[in-house]
Parts: sequence; structure tokens; C-alpha cells
Amino acid sequence: MKSITFGKRLTEVRKDKKMSQDEVGKLVGVHGAVIGIYERNEVKPSIEVATKIIDALGVTLDYLVKDGQYEQIDNDTLKKLKAIQELDSDTKAHIFATIDAFIKASKLKNIAAL
Repeated sequence: MKSITFGKRLTEVRKDKKMSQDEVGKLVGVHGAVIGIYERNEVKPSIEVATKIIDALGVTLDYLVKDGQYEQIDNDTLKKLKAIQELDSDTKAHIFATIDAFIKASKLKNIAAL
């Protein structure tokens, strides 16, 4: 199994978002050429710059640095999951039951479409 590097994952996410290196660089506060250096794995960004990169691209740090262990989770979803985690157990149970019902309905809809 071929490992995916930080630079390769960064490139994939940037291209998925249809952003140029210059666009990401402007959001991060560095020149676009620096993003290219990160993408080629010539240098790793500092944690401060990496934090700005994940904010600019709307992904988690785990997604960029872990080798295929995590699917991409956007920051909005992650924030909602963290908010749910802080709720009392009864409220969480209701939210999860609702989510489960929507997932099941979606799967049934997809099966019916076949």
C-alpha cells in the first residue's frame, strides 16, 4: 500500500476545492510558491501555518497528516459533532435517532432507485 504524504493530500484537497496555490497562499498568509513547496514535501509547515491551511481548505489536520486513516470531514460537520458531544445523553440519543432515520431513508431511497 502506497502511503499518502502530507504534500500529496494537500494537493488533492486544494484541487478538489478548485483552488490555486496562490489562492490558498493568500488565505494562509504566505506566497503561493510556499504552498507548492509544502505540496512537493520539500518542507513541512509549522503547526501555526498548518492550522491556517486547514482553516482555508475546510478540512481537519488529521485528514492532512494521517495516512488514509480518516475520511475528509469538513469543519462545519466537525463543529456540529463537537456540539452534539457536549449535550446531555437524552438529547444526544434523540439527535442520533433522527440522524439514523434520515440515513436509513436515504439508503432505502437509493435502493428503490436501482
